[in-house]
Amino acid sequence: MSETIDTILPAILGREDSFLKADIEAKRAEITSTLVGKRVLVIGAAGSIGAAFSRVLAEYSVGALHLIDISENNLAELVRDFRSSGTNLPEDFQTFAIDFSGSEMRALLQMQAYDYVLNFAALKHVRSERDPLTLMRLLKVNVLANDQLIQSLLGTNPPTRVFAVSSDKAVRSANLMGGSKAFMERVFLSRADELPFGSARFANVAFSDGSLLFSFLRRLELRQPISAPNDVRRYFITHREAGELCLLGAFTGGNREIVFPKFRPESDMMTFAEIARVFLRAHGYEPHECDSEEEARARALELTSSSKEWPCWFTGSDTTGEKAFEEFSHPDETVDLARFEQVGIVTKPRYDGAEVVRTAIDHALKIRDSGRWDKAELLEAVRLAVPELDHVEHGRNLDQKM
Repeated sequence: MSETIDTILPAILGREDSFLKADIEAKRAEITSTLVGKRVLVIGAAGSIGAAFSRVLAEYSVGALHLIDISENNLAELVRDFRSSGTNLPEDFQTFAIDFSGSEMRALLQMQAYDYVLNFAALKHVRSERDPLTLMRLLKVNVLANDQLIQSLLGTNPPTRVFAVSSDKAVRSANLMGGSKAFMERVFLSRADELPFGSARFANVAFSDGSLLFSFLRRLELRQPISAPNDVRRYFITHREAGELCLLGAFTGGNREIVFPKFRPESDMMTFAEIARVFLRAHGYEPHECDSEEEARARALELTSSSKEWPCWFTGSDTTGEKAFEEFSHPDETVDLARFEQVGIVTKPRYDGAEVVRTAIDHALKIRDSGRWDKAELLEAVRLAVPELDHVEHGRNLDQKM
């Protein structure tokens, strides 16, 4: 599957090499000096972005590399990949199949000290706000567990710096997933005087696990129609570019700084429908754009090994939480566009102060502990920390579409 992705990516992205190549080379000596001999803990290390970052990090001479992920299978596969490819791992290389919000994590931090702690664990789907149970878990993982992590780190041997990955959807959020990421940023910002913090706001990582682009591969494999919105525009980066962006944000940035790709909206954003067309043509198919889901499914049943067309259903977005375009900084934030060639830096993120953040956390904890969760109540808890959250309920979610 990776060979298929590698073949298609240049056609989708319009580039062969990493757009961060020059910035990484310019900072390589600084990053190497920063990391040599250091003890590094990566949380969520076996997810798409965490694994990409771990692979990039392994190129540097860290003294200890410890990886945590709740997925035992994905963590085992990452280790197999490292060992089979001859990755130069430090002698102190360990993995832990644990939940970073659980008691095992707190015990680990009592047993081990780290210079750098990086967190990639998150619920990332907009569809996760479809019901209050999944939404509560999203807030637990993206917000409350990070607050707990900070307290655990400050209660032991605090690291030099902590990093937690954010999202473009944290900016002028239109959904609760993005709101939770903005909330997460502010949780760390509220404690950054005690625990220096950096982050990265992402474009979409092409073909990451669970993404719409990844689903295109499965639809071909299963001979099913491809469905995508034709009015949602996104930026895309590769897995390696995602790892490199986090490397720059984690080890070259200042306290409270958030890095992001310097893309141009007029030329670098694509709709998912446009990508689907490129994807199908790269596989030798011409998209056949159907007039309904029913027609697309019916035509898929007629596919044979000699078919030259693939049924598609492209339509406007009508579900809760979909934002029409991406942006990486808020107009009220201070941004530095001069430090890097292809990376911008939010040097003063939007943030209303530690007291506001603490009030929002306490309210979310109160709701969690009540054991009875209501989506509207959880929305208001997030809005306490992220008052600009522009959530509009359409009464329809992505689970109700193909």
